[in-house]
Amino acid sequence: MNLKFCSLFILLLAAGVSESQVDKKQLSSTNSKAIKLYEKAVDLYENRKDAESQAEVLKALDKDPSFSEAHLLLATIYTDAKQSDKAIEEYKKIFEENFRSFPNAYSNCATLELHLGRYTDAKSHYEKFLLFERIIPDAKENAEANLQSCNFAIEALKHPVPFEPVNMGEAINTPKAEYFPAVTADDQQFLFTRNNRTEQNPLQEDFYASKKVEGKWTPAQPLSEINTPANEGAPCLSADGKYLFFCSCQEMDGSYGPDRKGYGSCDIFCSLKIGDRWTKPVNIGSPVNSKYWESQPSFSSDGKTLYFLSNRPGGYGDADIWMSVLNEDGSWGKPVNLGPKINTKGKEESVYIHPDNQTLYFASDGHIGMGGMDLYVSRRDEKGEWGTPVNLGYPINTFGDENSLLVSAPGILAYFASNRPGGFGDLDLYQFDLYDGAQPGKITYVKGKVYDSKSKRPLNASFELIDLQTAKTIVESESNTGNGEFLLTLPVNKDYALNVSRSGYVFYSENFSLKGITDVLKPFMMDVPMQPIDTGVTVELKNIFFETNQFDLKDESKTELQKLVSFLNLNKTLKIEISGHTDNTGDKKSNLLLSKNRAKAVYDYLVNNSVSENRLSYKGYGDSRPKAPNDTPGNRSKNRRTEFKITSK
Repeated sequence: MNLKFCSLFILLLAAGVSESQVDKKQLSSTNSKAIKLYEKAVDLYENRKDAESQAEVLKALDKDPSFSEAHLLLATIYTDAKQSDKAIEEYKKIFEENFRSFPNAYSNCATLELHLGRYTDAKSHYEKFLLFERIIPDAKENAEANLQSCNFAIEALKHPVPFEPVNMGEAINTPKAEYFPAVTADDQQFLFTRNNRTEQNPLQEDFYASKKVEGKWTPAQPLSEINTPANEGAPCLSADGKYLFFCSCQEMDGSYGPDRKGYGSCDIFCSLKIGDRWTKPVNIGSPVNSKYWESQPSFSSDGKTLYFLSNRPGGYGDADIWMSVLNEDGSWGKPVNLGPKINTKGKEESVYIHPDNQTLYFASDGHIGMGGMDLYVSRRDEKGEWGTPVNLGYPINTFGDENSLLVSAPGILAYFASNRPGGFGDLDLYQFDLYDGAQPGKITYVKGKVYDSKSKRPLNASFELIDLQTAKTIVESESNTGNGEFLLTLPVNKDYALNVSRSGYVFYSENFSLKGITDVLKPFMMDVPMQPIDTGVTVELKNIFFETNQFDLKDESKTELQKLVSFLNLNKTLKIEISGHTDNTGDKKSNLLLSKNRAKAVYDYLVNNSVSENRLSYKGYGDSRPKAPNDTPGNRSKNRRTEFKITSK
């Protein structure tokens, strides 16, 4: 059933008329000329001749101005033509003349009013509609939900949230449409979609990129390694800027090479940044991509979870938010629907997982809101379950459609697309300060470069960021293959262990305590020198922890110890000495014994985890080998340490 015939069918039902013919005895008019003109108008409408139908129905109303069915048909024609004001006026004429016979007219009128932001009128008409008996259950459910939106919107208008959007300027925006922003966690790389459509190619969408120099965005340049004559849209940058996920919908025949061939109407592709260049994009494949529509990806800061939109079977509405997790072998796991708390019978769009990996932003027309596509935030609890979505409020949301929201890593600045007056033309990209109640969890980041400690050559290495309290891996990532650069996001108020590893090198460890951090805009800058495996190389185990004056290993040490076990298992010929060190506080003999016992505790752990004792030795050095002068608490803490030295390859 096509949309126009469906509209006509609803029209006839509302008028109490048969689908196949107009029963004159049931019409509100007794004027034969008006009825004849109305019948002709119905026939023309059914045959998709709206202009001719409108002319005839106006003639019918000229003969009988109180002809309710004719007003109903005219309201439907105006609705199809997106002339909502005129349609509402026709519905109101029905209410004046024949308010009891056309219950659906109240619902239809209210829906138009809701989408124009006339919430009080819409509320009144929904309430009247719900007073009728024998309402179709689906229509009743829809009206009840929309009535809740009216009530929400009326209150939201009374309590606006702070919102002062600022156009991002001519470096980003043009008379063409710019939308779907993406930004790295350090707020230094900005990427977005620009619609470059022409008469010859109406589907042309390309990516443009800008860098921040001295606090300002440079003029955006096309991403030539990614763009094609087809469309590229909805870009997503990983938090470290190393991966680019995006959607493409016009390459199902493989016109731009076998790597760009798709599975269905739209697919998700990925590119890797090496140095300053992007690799050739590849389709991320099944099971994420399918013969259905997949789009608008968002990659989490943990380096292994992809959120995306799909209309595949098994969802709750027109398009749902799904997620897929990377398997150990690098393949994508079976997509999982985020469930009915997030997804609705309507449509979800513009999913964005913030780098805190706990806060989800998205757009929806299925949740209670302002009447169109609204923006929402949901937060994940300690059990991993998503909380009830919260509408971001008015005037961020309006009776129109809002989407393309992006929130910076610090959570203070947000970006979105709008065609509001005063821009450069069509959709422009804007930024605004996000009010406190809608901000994500506080995070900062650590940024630097991995390099060979001897040759200074940049290195590609693997990163693991571990929550010391839970021993869970928060982030898995790699440094840039071309320049060794890395960026890791760090939610505050936690203690972390960082391990960096690469084949042929001893692993590097560090720890961060972010408890009590208030300045999230001040990141950690850290370079990582990797030492090639060689006799005499010494490595400090920075994530081995003991209680004061004790030698029992704390639970937080297990992650680092397992890393050392794995390192020795991979390099089976190595022999090492484990050494304990103290500061100069207290008795020297006691310090020497303490350092020896701490070294032995690590030795025992390795032996108990199947490392041969023939490869291990241990020794306590007390305070005889300080790294720093024992003159401040900070320096003394540096001297309290556990190390291992390679004694034989």
